[in-house]
Amino acid sequence: MIQDMRLIELKGVCKQFGDTEVLHDVDLYIRKCEFITLLGPSGCGKTTLLRIIGGFEMPSSGEVLFEGKDMTGIPPYKRRINTVFQKYALFNHLNVYDNIAFGLNLKTPEQLGVTTKKEMKAEIGRRVNRMLKLVKMEGYEKRSIDALSGGQQQRIAIARALVNEPEVLLLDEPLGALDLKLRKEMQLELKAMQQQLGITFIYVTHDQEEALTMSDTIAVMNGGRIQQIGDPKGIYDEPKNAFVADFIGESNIIPGVMLEDDLVRISDTDFQCVDEGFGRNEPVDVVIRPEDIMLVGEDVGMLTGVVESVIFKGVHYEMMIVSGDYKWKVQSTTMQPAGTRVGMTIVPYNIHIMHRAEMDHIPYNERVTPAQSEEARP
Repeated sequence: MIQDMRLIELKGVCKQFGDTEVLHDVDLYIRKCEFITLLGPSGCGKTTLLRIIGGFEMPSSGEVLFEGKDMTGIPPYKRRINTVFQKYALFNHLNVYDNIAFGLNLKTPEQLGVTTKKEMKAEIGRRVNRMLKLVKMEGYEKRSIDALSGGQQQRIAIARALVNEPEVLLLDEPLGALDLKLRKEMQLELKAMQQQLGITFIYVTHDQEEALTMSDTIAVMNGGRIQQIGDPKGIYDEPKNAFVADFIGESNIIPGVMLEDDLVRISDTDFQCVDEGFGRNEPVDVVIRPEDIMLVGEDVGMLTGVVESVIFKGVHYEMMIVSGDYKWKVQSTTMQPAGTRVGMTIVPYNIHIMHRAEMDHIPYNERVTPAQSEEARP
């Protein structure tokens, strides 16, 4: 269970490299025992933010607090934080055991809670063996690093970071080099490790599915700013803006008009929804997930259209349907062949209304050509 106590706080953090500002006035707090993911596209500032938390970069302005104490100027080795990078940085001249024990061997007996070198050796052995068991690498102590697979090397890198018993573990896209099957397995293992150890994980990725699978909290970043922060379900179901809706999962983003509370007009059709507090006749963005559109008979659909293309995705079919002026992405376990006329129905709680996007690069659903639009009309 996540404690309410704030462990790390970032207040007004900015970072510039030359004339380029890569972080803009970031405010964020991280709780004890939380698995929080910094999620966003390449270049959004998430790794820079992680490095500032770890002490590898200093903010140009703003504060980084650890349990209320300012950490500005405190080097990484003096913070109760360890880091796992995408490139594991293991020592090829050391075996598995010695790689994991490396940081412990740099400590004094007193730092390990013992008094003699003999006790220190035994304590290091106890901690290393515990980590090997945790990462499911028992029996690999004498193996060379070069003899390990990518997934095994990743486990050793995690064990080496955790053996020092940090209060926070930073993970910068640690699964990026793994194949898809192993990546999914390690997502579950990492989450299980975090829950078992009860420490804070701060995880960086550009993979939306990875973030949704592992995280207690997700901070979605773009352009050096946090666009939205919340639990995975809340961010998926209630995106704050068009960027979040488009980046987290797949979405149909359609311009509409909020006629009044609980009523929106999309493509000249009025839809009941569950959103309130917008102005009467206010232009809005409407988000509808592809899996939330039900295909029905053409005569009973709220919208009608023509199936333009069909792709089999394994667990469902993905269809592009031309309806009115737009192409809709629909995911269904029932396939309708290209060229079929269909009806589409959306229930009120699957329609999400947002204030009109201010960012020009967020695309609406692809508009169709006049010929396609005319063909799709009933």
